[in-house]
Amino acid sequence: MITVSETHRITDVETLEKLYGAPSGAAVEKEINFLHPHYQRLIAASPFFVLATGGPDGMDASPRGDAPGFVVVEDEKTLLVPDRPGNNRVDSLRNIVADPRVALLFLIPGIGETLRVNGRAEIRTDPALLQRFGVGGKLPRSVLVVRVETVFFQCARALFRSKLWDPARHVERTSLPSLGTILSDITHARFDGKEYDKGLYERLSRALY
Repeated sequence: MITVSETHRITDVETLEKLYGAPSGAAVEKEINFLHPHYQRLIAASPFFVLATGGPDGMDASPRGDAPGFVVVEDEKTLLVPDRPGNNRVDSLRNIVADPRVALLFLIPGIGETLRVNGRAEIRTDPALLQRFGVGGKLPRSVLVVRVETVFFQCARALFRSKLWDPARHVERTSLPSLGTILSDITHARFDGKEYDKGLYERLSRALY
């Protein structure tokens, strides 16, 4: 076990900035409080983002994905996000009810840069709004309306280092425990792992919307 000295723990911004310096240059200038047309194009090209929220029970980071353009830029200060079926824990939505602050991190396949949007969200069930996001006659249960407060792009270093989009780095699914195996083991066999795995991805594909 590593022994950690309290003398090396950073607990204030002044010490932090001595180590890293104060933000400056492009890192600051790229941040604006509206969705510039260039940023709108990045959102329109993205089929995936991570939604970060916080509430009384803690923090949450939830993956959200659909066809590119599924997040609609309503205007330069507003995003609309349909809530597609997931695990139905609704951790993010519970948090938003308690604390509307949200952060969104958009990824675009093959592109190193990501886009970060911070703002405040509300959960809407207006019938006309739900209708706008129907797929195959199926409507989302709700739509998030995100009021944008800050927007900026993140440079590509993290994705370059990780080689995230490099097909040669893709991992074979069979090299890792199946979801059924994980469920069975962590619940001490209260779940039948083999039964859970049987047709799992076919079940998921039938319940995308």
